[in-house]
Amino acid sequence: MTTIFFILRFLHIDSFINRDNNDIINLLKGGERNLIILLSVAIAPGLALFSYFYLRNQISSEPSKSLFHTFIYGAILTFPILFIQHVFEFEDIFQSSFITNVLFTSTLEEFFKWLILVMIIYQHIDFEDPYDGILYGVSVSLGFATVENILYLFTFGLDTAFLRALLPVSSHAIFGVVMGYYLGRAKFAVSNSSKPLLFIALLAPLSLHMIYNGILAIEGIWLYFMIPFMLFLWCYV
Repeated sequence: MTTIFFILRFLHIDSFINRDNNDIINLLKGGERNLIILLSVAIAPGLALFSYFYLRNQISSEPSKSLFHTFIYGAILTFPILFIQHVFEFEDIFQSSFITNVLFTSTLEEFFKWLILVMIIYQHIDFEDPYDGILYGVSVSLGFATVENILYLFTFGLDTAFLRALLPVSSHAIFGVVMGYYLGRAKFAVSNSSKPLLFIALLAPLSLHMIYNGILAIEGIWLYFMIPFMLFLWCYV
């Protein structure tokens, strides 16, 4: 329990230091039952979304071991990303919250997910058809989103779980679908067109992520823009 508290404190989750530390301590002291409930609620959205995309392709024979490894890569990726965000915030690199929350955060997260897929997965022997790219993209994105969701729920409690499942977790999954789609096309395209598609595999989800974060930055009326945007994303995929 102390380890979890230290990780949350060290990574400086947004607004965590502004919250009474006793709230977190009381949650962790609630025993294994509370911890299991919180972890289950945090993990469930990612598991459900991955199952949807995996079962969507009935002919998919992608090894579950490879997908699990990709999920773990995404999960591990959460910590260096949060650390970099903390360093930039602590050093006050960007004066504008728009640059920090919309441009920098979106670029950082999507670039590292794209880098993992290109460096580790792209040439993998189990990458056998274009739809595999979508599964790998979803896996790395949901790995990241799941750990982020766990840390967030530890910080703000279960009251935010439903909204987190509908917005951040599902949006990360969709960004992963878009990234994986173009990665799959690049993998099996003729050599002359593979590089542009690899670039689009980064640019397309990055653009969507920036729009998503930009909508969240609109105070007061963000929900009126977010609902049609999320409907568009789900219709797109």
